[in-house]
Amino acid sequence: MSTETTATEVPASQGGGALGLPQATALIMGSIIGTGVFGLPGVLAAFGSGVVALVAFICGTVGALLLAVVFGALSKRVKNSEGGPYAFARESFGEFAGFLNAWSYWLTAWMGNVAIVVVWVNYCEVFVNKSEAKWASILIALVGLWVPAVVNLAGVKNFAAFQVVTTILKFIPLVFFAFIGIFWLTSADFTSGSVPNGTSVLGAISAGASIALFSYLGLEAASVAAGKVKNPERNVSRATILGTLGCAVVYVLSLAAVFGTVPNGSLLSDPASFSTAANNIFGGTWAGNLVAAFAIISGIGALNGWTMICAEMPFAAAKDGLFPAFFGKTRNGVPHWGIIVSTCAATAVTVLGYIGLKNLLTVIISLSVLTAVIPYMFSMAAQLFYLTTRGRKVSAPHLARDITVTVLALAFCYWAMQASGYQTLYYGTFALLLGIPVYIYLKKARNEYGETPVIPPGEESILLAGIPSQRAVLDKPTQATT
Repeated sequence: MSTETTATEVPASQGGGALGLPQATALIMGSIIGTGVFGLPGVLAAFGSGVVALVAFICGTVGALLLAVVFGALSKRVKNSEGGPYAFARESFGEFAGFLNAWSYWLTAWMGNVAIVVVWVNYCEVFVNKSEAKWASILIALVGLWVPAVVNLAGVKNFAAFQVVTTILKFIPLVFFAFIGIFWLTSADFTSGSVPNGTSVLGAISAGASIALFSYLGLEAASVAAGKVKNPERNVSRATILGTLGCAVVYVLSLAAVFGTVPNGSLLSDPASFSTAANNIFGGTWAGNLVAAFAIISGIGALNGWTMICAEMPFAAAKDGLFPAFFGKTRNGVPHWGIIVSTCAATAVTVLGYIGLKNLLTVIISLSVLTAVIPYMFSMAAQLFYLTTRGRKVSAPHLARDITVTVLALAFCYWAMQASGYQTLYYGTFALLLGIPVYIYLKKARNEYGETPVIPPGEESILLAGIPSQRAVLDKPTQATT
């Protein structure tokens, strides 16, 4: 029997969630390792040879690890970090910044599901719909989007078990390529290809690193779902760093094996490059089919994790009145409306993409990276703001270390943003600003004007004397001055 509650009836995270350290780490790795990496070789191949592509990916990896370290520190510092980037931005810069982060990250989450499911369909079509009929591809994509939605709606315990199993299974092909496939590398394949006309090698690496960041989206997943993690002050930070580091090692080695066993020209037109690499190593088709099967499992696991994240971010914002109230309703502990609305949005864009949008995967990846970088930037800025204004009672070397890591992570975010291209910046900014009318509507519904004060954790007892409530200011008639 299901019960529905509102966000105001759901207690804040008290460390009694259903996800321990192994499950939280599985959430991180399951969210990071989806189908993105399985489709990445073909996308990166457009920027040049395997050498250029791998250098670009390593640059993106370094940036992702810096982000993971800072997210881990933020999760330890912010008491109630549920909502991740939303909570970090709201604590430091106020509710409007928090809203923009929640809105931007929500766009990233469900648009990312579109990109994941497109690559997932490519691997499914190794076995079915080999003629790639559009209506059949759309049907397969709908299965990929809605099966994880049903799993999430069934409850957190079912989600956790599903996530652990799929995370273990998805590692098999990547570990294989990481530690066995590299013995089949050939220099001819690895160095084939060239950077696009009019683009320098440095420019190609920069653009490729921005695209590579897509493969690490989800490194903040545990902080977003902190309310469902046991002992979040300890486990969120550890899961974030361990999960990202583990993915980085497997990613770099497995991609090197693919770039070294498949020519650049083949990668450009191959939607299932890992399967092709396996076939090149062993001959025949059985190895490629096996890899495709694991890639399908990987995609479902990633869609399962991201579907939960699609709901958790607006749920956290709805509890503060910064997202429509229905996003804050839960059934059996699950914010079901967030899952349903996000999956419907992903479904609509996926169908439109198959009907008429060319290069859907590249467009969605670029937009997803941009809308993710914005919350990342605010999160890094929040940590830098804290370190430089409030400080900590630690030694100067430790403070200098933390500031250096945060500044480098913030610089990486700026780099990834400018490398995304002007067209992506235009569409991404347009999508971000679409949230402003929603914010105005929410403030009007609450009869509020301006910012709602945010009291830092641990200082709730401090009396903010002389600052009347916003509602009182609105209701008080103005007096003429002489």
